[in-house]
Amino acid sequence: MKTIVIGGSGHIGSYLIPDLVKAGHQVINISRGKSDPYVEDKAWDKVEQVFMDRDQEDDFAAEIAAMDADIVVDLINFHLEETKEMVEALKGTNLSHYLFCSSIWAHGRTELLAADPNTVKKEALDNYGLNKFHSEQYLKEEYRRNDFPATIIMPGQISGPGWLIISPFGNIDPEVFEKIARGEKIHLPNFGMETLHHVHAADVAQMFFKAITHRNQALGESFHAVAEDSFTLYGYAKAMYEFFGQEADIDFLDWGKWCDYIDDEEQTEQSYYHLARSGFFSIENAKQLIDYQPQYSTRETVEISIKSYLERDVINIEK
Repeated sequence: MKTIVIGGSGHIGSYLIPDLVKAGHQVINISRGKSDPYVEDKAWDKVEQVFMDRDQEDDFAAEIAAMDADIVVDLINFHLEETKEMVEALKGTNLSHYLFCSSIWAHGRTELLAADPNTVKKEALDNYGLNKFHSEQYLKEEYRRNDFPATIIMPGQISGPGWLIISPFGNIDPEVFEKIARGEKIHLPNFGMETLHHVHAADVAQMFFKAITHRNQALGESFHAVAEDSFTLYGYAKAMYEFFGQEADIDFLDWGKWCDYIDDEEQTEQSYYHLARSGFFSIENAKQLIDYQPQYSTRETVEISIKSYLERDVINIEK
Protein backbone atom coordinates (compact mmCIF):
# COMPACT_ATOMS: atom_id res chain seq x y z
CA MET A 1 0.00 0.00 0.00
CA LYS A 2 1.47 3.35 -1.04
CA THR A 3 1.31 5.92 1.75
CA ILE A 4 2.37 9.57 1.54
CA VAL A 5 3.20 11.42 4.74
CA ILE A 6 3.35 15.19 4.26
CA GLY A 7 5.68 16.65 6.87
CA GLY A 8 6.87 13.28 8.10
CA SER A 9 10.26 14.38 9.42
CA GLY A 10 8.80 16.10 12.49
CA HIS A 11 7.50 15.01 15.88
CA ILE A 12 4.67 12.77 14.70
CA GLY A 13 6.32 11.35 11.60
CA SER A 14 9.44 10.35 13.53
CA TYR A 15 7.32 7.65 15.19
CA LEU A 16 4.61 7.08 12.57
CA ILE A 17 6.75 6.42 9.50
CA PRO A 18 8.77 3.53 11.00
CA ASP A 19 5.51 1.93 12.15
CA LEU A 20 4.07 2.21 8.65
CA VAL A 21 7.20 0.73 7.05
CA LYS A 22 7.20 -2.20 9.48
CA ALA A 23 3.53 -2.81 8.65
CA GLY A 24 4.42 -3.19 4.98
CA HIS A 25 3.54 0.26 3.62
CA GLN A 26 5.49 1.79 0.75
CA VAL A 27 6.13 5.18 2.37
CA ILE A 28 6.93 8.48 0.69
CA ASN A 29 7.95 11.27 3.06
CA ILE A 30 7.33 14.81 1.80
CA SER A 31 9.48 17.41 3.54
CA ARG A 32 10.88 20.88 2.87
CA GLY A 33 14.46 19.90 3.52
CA LYS A 34 16.72 17.21 4.84
CA SER A 35 16.42 16.87 8.59
CA ASP A 36 16.97 13.88 10.84
CA PRO A 37 13.96 12.32 12.58
CA TYR A 38 13.79 12.65 16.34
CA VAL A 39 14.05 8.88 16.76
CA GLU A 40 16.58 6.72 14.91
CA ASP A 41 15.19 3.64 13.18
CA LYS A 42 16.52 1.47 10.35
CA ALA A 43 13.05 1.57 8.81
CA TRP A 44 13.90 5.03 7.48
CA ASP A 45 16.26 3.36 4.99
CA LYS A 46 13.19 2.08 3.15
CA VAL A 47 11.45 5.46 2.94
CA GLU A 48 11.41 7.44 -0.30
CA GLN A 49 12.31 11.06 0.46
CA VAL A 50 10.76 13.80 -1.69
CA PHE A 51 11.68 17.42 -1.04
CA MET A 52 8.82 19.84 -1.67
CA ASP A 53 7.76 23.08 0.02
CA ARG A 54 4.01 23.60 0.17
CA ASP A 55 4.44 27.35 0.56
CA GLN A 56 6.64 27.60 -2.54
CA GLU A 57 4.94 25.13 -4.91
CA ASP A 58 1.86 26.47 -6.69
CA ASP A 59 0.90 22.96 -7.82
CA PHE A 60 1.77 21.17 -4.56
CA ALA A 61 -1.58 19.37 -4.28
CA ALA A 62 -1.46 18.30 -7.93
CA GLU A 63 2.04 16.87 -7.45
CA ILE A 64 0.85 14.88 -4.43
CA ALA A 65 -2.13 13.61 -6.42
CA ALA A 66 0.13 12.57 -9.31
CA MET A 67 1.87 10.13 -6.96
CA ASP A 68 -1.47 8.26 -6.80
CA ALA A 69 -1.15 7.02 -3.23
CA ASP A 70 -3.64 4.85 -1.38
CA ILE A 71 -3.24 6.90 1.80
CA VAL A 72 -2.26 10.54 2.37
CA VAL A 73 -1.36 11.68 5.90
CA ASP A 74 -1.32 15.50 5.93
CA LEU A 75 0.59 16.69 8.99
CA ILE A 76 1.40 20.28 7.99
CA ASN A 77 -1.79 21.75 6.56
CA PHE A 78 -2.63 25.07 8.23
CA HIS A 79 -5.12 26.75 5.87
CA LEU A 80 -8.61 25.90 4.66
CA GLU A 81 -7.66 26.73 1.07
CA GLU A 82 -4.83 24.18 1.23
CA THR A 83 -7.32 21.58 2.40
CA LYS A 84 -9.72 22.38 -0.43
CA GLU A 85 -6.93 22.22 -3.01
CA MET A 86 -5.75 18.87 -1.67
CA VAL A 87 -9.22 17.33 -1.64
CA GLU A 88 -10.01 18.43 -5.19
CA ALA A 89 -6.63 17.20 -6.43
CA LEU A 90 -7.03 13.79 -4.78
CA LYS A 91 -10.47 13.11 -6.20
CA GLY A 92 -10.19 10.65 -9.07
CA THR A 93 -6.92 9.17 -7.79
CA ASN A 94 -6.37 5.83 -6.09
CA LEU A 95 -6.92 7.44 -2.67
CA SER A 96 -8.70 5.35 -0.05
CA HIS A 97 -7.93 7.45 3.05
CA TYR A 98 -6.94 11.08 3.77
CA LEU A 99 -5.88 11.82 7.34
CA PHE A 100 -5.80 15.48 8.37
CA CYS A 101 -3.81 16.69 11.37
CA SER A 102 -5.88 19.26 13.22
CA SER A 103 -5.38 20.44 16.82
CA ILE A 104 -7.22 20.76 20.12
CA TRP A 105 -6.77 24.50 19.45
CA ALA A 106 -9.71 24.19 17.06
CA HIS A 107 -11.92 24.02 20.16
CA GLY A 108 -10.96 27.38 21.64
CA ARG A 109 -12.93 27.81 24.85
CA THR A 110 -14.86 24.69 25.76
CA GLU A 111 -18.23 24.68 27.51
CA LEU A 112 -18.43 21.08 28.70
CA LEU A 113 -15.69 18.72 29.85
CA ALA A 114 -14.58 16.26 28.67
CA ALA A 115 -14.73 17.97 25.28
CA ASP A 116 -16.26 15.97 22.44
CA PRO A 117 -13.99 15.85 19.35
CA ASN A 118 -17.02 15.77 17.04
CA THR A 119 -18.87 18.74 18.49
CA VAL A 120 -19.78 21.44 16.01
CA LYS A 121 -19.67 24.05 18.79
CA LYS A 122 -16.01 24.98 18.55
CA GLU A 123 -14.95 28.56 19.31
CA ALA A 124 -11.36 28.88 18.10
CA LEU A 125 -9.46 31.88 19.44
CA ASP A 126 -7.03 32.56 16.60
CA ASN A 127 -6.54 32.04 12.88
CA TYR A 128 -4.61 28.82 13.43
CA GLY A 129 -7.49 27.25 15.32
CA LEU A 130 -10.11 28.70 12.98
CA ASN A 131 -8.41 27.25 9.91
CA LYS A 132 -8.15 23.86 11.58
CA PHE A 133 -11.84 23.95 12.52
CA HIS A 134 -12.97 25.15 9.10
CA SER A 135 -10.90 22.42 7.45
CA GLU A 136 -12.55 19.88 9.73
CA GLN A 137 -16.02 21.14 8.78
CA TYR A 138 -15.15 21.07 5.10
CA LEU A 139 -13.73 17.53 5.25
CA LYS A 140 -16.78 16.21 7.06
CA GLU A 141 -19.06 17.83 4.51
CA GLU A 142 -17.02 16.27 1.71
CA TYR A 143 -17.33 12.90 3.43
CA ARG A 144 -21.10 13.21 3.87
CA ARG A 145 -21.85 14.55 0.40
CA ASN A 146 -19.16 13.02 -1.79
CA ASP A 147 -17.82 10.05 0.21
CA PHE A 148 -14.39 11.66 0.38
CA PRO A 149 -12.52 9.31 2.77
CA ALA A 150 -11.38 11.74 5.47
CA THR A 151 -10.39 11.38 9.12
CA ILE A 152 -9.44 14.27 11.43
CA ILE A 153 -6.95 13.84 14.28
CA MET A 154 -6.53 16.59 16.87
CA PRO A 155 -3.32 16.37 18.94
CA GLY A 156 -2.89 18.07 22.28
CA GLN A 157 0.39 19.58 23.46
CA ILE A 158 2.78 17.25 21.61
CA SER A 159 5.73 16.35 23.82
CA GLY A 160 8.65 13.96 23.98
CA PRO A 161 12.44 13.83 23.79
CA GLY A 162 14.24 16.20 21.47
CA TRP A 163 12.24 19.43 21.53
CA LEU A 164 10.72 22.07 23.82
CA ILE A 165 7.46 21.28 25.61
CA ILE A 166 4.78 23.44 27.19
CA SER A 167 5.75 24.23 30.78
CA PRO A 168 3.61 24.86 33.91
CA PHE A 169 3.61 28.50 32.76
CA GLY A 170 1.87 27.55 29.51
CA ASN A 171 4.81 28.46 27.27
CA ILE A 172 8.01 26.84 26.01
CA ASP A 173 10.50 28.84 28.09
CA PRO A 174 12.39 26.14 30.06
CA GLU A 175 13.50 28.52 32.84
CA VAL A 176 10.64 27.52 35.15
CA PHE A 177 12.02 23.97 35.24
CA GLU A 178 15.39 25.34 36.38
CA LYS A 179 13.72 27.26 39.22
CA ILE A 180 11.78 24.19 40.29
CA ALA A 181 14.89 21.98 40.12
CA ARG A 182 16.66 24.37 42.51
CA GLY A 183 13.71 24.39 44.92
CA GLU A 184 12.95 28.06 44.26
CA LYS A 185 9.49 29.58 44.62
CA ILE A 186 7.42 30.01 41.49
CA HIS A 187 4.21 31.96 40.91
CA LEU A 188 1.39 30.49 38.82
CA PRO A 189 -1.30 32.60 37.15
CA ASN A 190 -4.70 32.91 38.82
CA PHE A 191 -5.39 29.84 40.99
CA GLY A 192 -3.25 27.43 38.98
CA MET A 193 -6.34 25.54 37.87
CA GLU A 194 -6.02 26.06 34.12
CA THR A 195 -5.26 22.80 32.35
CA LEU A 196 -2.80 21.50 29.77
CA HIS A 197 -3.38 18.26 27.89
CA HIS A 198 -0.02 16.86 26.83
CA VAL A 199 0.52 13.83 24.64
CA HIS A 200 3.64 11.88 23.76
CA ALA A 201 4.41 12.10 20.03
CA ALA A 202 4.49 8.29 19.93
CA ASP A 203 0.84 8.22 21.02
CA VAL A 204 -0.14 10.73 18.34
CA ALA A 205 1.59 8.45 15.83
CA GLN A 206 -0.26 5.49 17.33
CA MET A 207 -3.57 7.23 16.69
CA PHE A 208 -2.77 7.92 13.05
CA PHE A 209 -1.66 4.30 12.64
CA LYS A 210 -4.77 2.93 14.37
CA ALA A 211 -7.01 5.17 12.24
CA ILE A 212 -5.36 3.75 9.12
CA THR A 213 -5.71 0.20 10.45
CA HIS A 214 -9.38 0.72 11.38
CA ARG A 215 -10.20 2.76 8.30
CA ASN A 216 -13.93 2.03 8.06
CA GLN A 217 -14.56 3.05 11.66
CA ALA A 218 -12.37 6.15 11.34
CA LEU A 219 -13.93 7.68 8.22
CA GLY A 220 -15.83 10.90 8.87
CA GLU A 221 -14.65 11.04 12.49
CA SER A 222 -12.63 13.49 14.55
CA PHE A 223 -10.40 12.11 17.29
CA HIS A 224 -8.43 13.75 20.10
CA ALA A 225 -4.83 12.53 20.25
CA VAL A 226 -4.11 13.15 23.93
CA ALA A 227 -3.15 11.28 27.08
CA GLU A 228 -5.78 9.74 29.36
CA ASP A 229 -5.37 12.57 31.86
CA SER A 230 -4.54 16.27 31.80
CA PHE A 231 -2.56 18.43 34.21
CA THR A 232 -3.69 21.52 36.06
CA LEU A 233 -0.88 24.05 36.20
CA TYR A 234 -0.70 23.44 39.95
CA GLY A 235 -0.54 19.66 39.51
CA TYR A 236 2.08 20.01 36.80
CA ALA A 237 4.28 22.29 38.88
CA LYS A 238 3.94 20.08 41.96
CA ALA A 239 4.84 16.98 39.92
CA MET A 240 7.99 18.74 38.70
CA TYR A 241 9.06 19.63 42.24
CA GLU A 242 8.64 15.94 43.11
CA PHE A 243 10.57 14.89 39.99
CA PHE A 244 13.54 16.99 41.07
CA GLY A 245 13.29 15.89 44.73
CA GLN A 246 12.28 19.33 45.98
CA GLU A 247 9.59 20.60 48.33
CA ALA A 248 6.87 22.40 46.37
CA ASP A 249 6.96 26.19 46.82
CA ILE A 250 4.09 27.58 44.77
CA ASP A 251 2.25 30.87 45.02
CA PHE A 252 -0.32 32.59 42.83
CA LEU A 253 -0.79 35.95 41.13
CA ASP A 254 -3.71 37.42 39.23
CA TRP A 255 -3.20 37.56 35.48
CA GLY A 256 -1.99 41.15 35.26
CA LYS A 257 0.53 40.77 38.07
CA TRP A 258 1.64 37.42 36.69
CA CYS A 259 2.39 39.01 33.32
CA ASP A 260 4.50 41.61 35.14
CA TYR A 261 6.25 38.76 36.98
CA ILE A 262 7.13 37.03 33.69
CA ASP A 263 8.04 40.38 32.07
CA ASP A 264 8.16 38.99 28.54
CA GLU A 265 5.34 39.83 26.12
CA GLU A 266 6.05 36.94 23.76
CA GLN A 267 5.99 34.40 26.59
CA THR A 268 2.83 35.77 28.20
CA GLU A 269 1.02 35.84 24.85
CA GLN A 270 2.00 32.21 24.32
CA SER A 271 0.77 31.41 27.83
CA TYR A 272 -2.52 33.22 27.25
CA TYR A 273 -3.41 31.21 24.17
CA HIS A 274 -2.58 27.92 25.87
CA LEU A 275 -4.36 28.70 29.13
CA ALA A 276 -7.43 30.42 27.68
CA ARG A 277 -8.15 27.10 25.93
CA SER A 278 -7.92 25.09 29.15
CA GLY A 279 -9.70 21.84 28.62
CA PHE A 280 -9.91 18.13 29.07
CA PHE A 281 -10.38 16.28 25.80
CA SER A 282 -12.26 13.01 25.48
CA ILE A 283 -10.66 9.99 23.81
CA GLU A 284 -13.68 7.70 24.24
CA ASN A 285 -14.58 7.49 20.55
CA ALA A 286 -10.93 6.76 19.71
CA LYS A 287 -10.86 3.92 22.24
CA GLN A 288 -14.11 2.43 20.99
CA LEU A 289 -13.72 2.90 17.24
CA ILE A 290 -10.00 2.51 16.53
CA ASP A 291 -8.63 0.85 19.69
CA TYR A 292 -6.52 3.86 20.72
CA GLN A 293 -4.58 3.00 23.89
CA PRO A 294 -2.19 5.75 24.96
CA GLN A 295 1.09 4.32 26.22
CA TYR A 296 2.04 7.35 28.29
CA SER A 297 0.28 9.32 31.01
CA THR A 298 0.64 13.08 31.05
CA ARG A 299 3.14 12.84 33.89
CA GLU A 300 5.21 10.15 32.17
CA THR A 301 5.25 12.20 28.98
CA VAL A 302 6.48 15.31 30.75
CA GLU A 303 9.11 13.43 32.77
CA ILE A 304 10.51 11.81 29.61
CA SER A 305 10.74 15.26 28.06
CA ILE A 306 12.51 16.78 31.06
CA LYS A 307 15.00 13.91 31.15
CA SER A 308 15.75 14.85 27.55
CA TYR A 309 16.22 18.48 28.64
CA LEU A 310 18.85 17.32 31.12
CA GLU A 311 20.60 15.10 28.58
CA ARG A 312 20.70 17.91 26.02
CA ASP A 313 21.68 20.64 28.54
CA VAL A 314 18.53 22.59 27.76
CA ILE A 315 18.29 23.42 31.45
CA ASN A 316 20.99 24.12 34.00
CA ILE A 317 20.03 23.06 37.51
CA GLU A 318 23.24 24.11 39.24
CA LYS A 319 22.73 26.84 41.84
